[in-house]
Amino acid sequence: MKRLVNSTIDLARNFAGKNPAPCPGVVVILGGDMITGAIHDDLRETNDGSVMQAMLEVEECLIAGLTQMADEFGQVFVPCVVGNHGRGTLKPRAKNRVHDALEWNIYCHLERYFRGDTRLLFHVPIEADAFFKVFDHRFLLTHGDSLGVKGGDGLIGALGPIARGTLKIGKQAARIGRDFDTLLMGHWHSYMPRGELCPVIVNPSLIGPSEYSHLILRVPPGAPSQALWWQHPTRGVTAQRQVTVEPPSKPTDREDWVSFQRRV
Repeated sequence: MKRLVNSTIDLARNFAGKNPAPCPGVVVILGGDMITGAIHDDLRETNDGSVMQAMLEVEECLIAGLTQMADEFGQVFVPCVVGNHGRGTLKPRAKNRVHDALEWNIYCHLERYFRGDTRLLFHVPIEADAFFKVFDHRFLLTHGDSLGVKGGDGLIGALGPIARGTLKIGKQAARIGRDFDTLLMGHWHSYMPRGELCPVIVNPSLIGPSEYSHLILRVPPGAPSQALWWQHPTRGVTAQRQVTVEPPSKPTDREDWVSFQRRV
């Protein structure tokens, strides 16, 4: 998390052009699955501590990260939704999904901690989705495990259910006057930037691959990373980046910065 915050600040300040436009603030999305939880037997056996210890640890990490972001960017907007790993039941439930989730408790603690800091604004809805705008661009944030679709594909992986779920959620949201320009989600442990055909940004996993992704899902391993993008006042989502959080690689001893096979 430290590398994520530091890398995000570095990219925003040093790699966003020679004369970047003034930034009114930053949006830090908490999209659920902030803790591993105890929803499976193997997780209960291998977790590094109890869920209560995990809650305390992640709160401390988030407090430090959000404070650093506020110190750097001034205004910080924090929309929050619960995931599926913070639940207290073995199977997911629709009833009381939010208020029975341990993450809802984490978000409320964060909101109370920063109550006297006017730089931070939290949005903790009483439902599993969060609707908000950045300039005039409409976002709908959901964790990603309840898209109303099932299954994936051996060739295209999660792309199929994500695309079908985006279409399904779009129709549902339009019925209640919450049309969105971009759907935001996590859950799938893979990065997907926004495209014109599928207006969704899928956030990858901060923890990277695991035994479950390797042995059960058999998906290609992805580096621990998070999604970052810039929001233009009139052009919407512009530059999109995948911020990797692995330790920086050591520089090589080579003097040449580019190499290729020369023609003999």
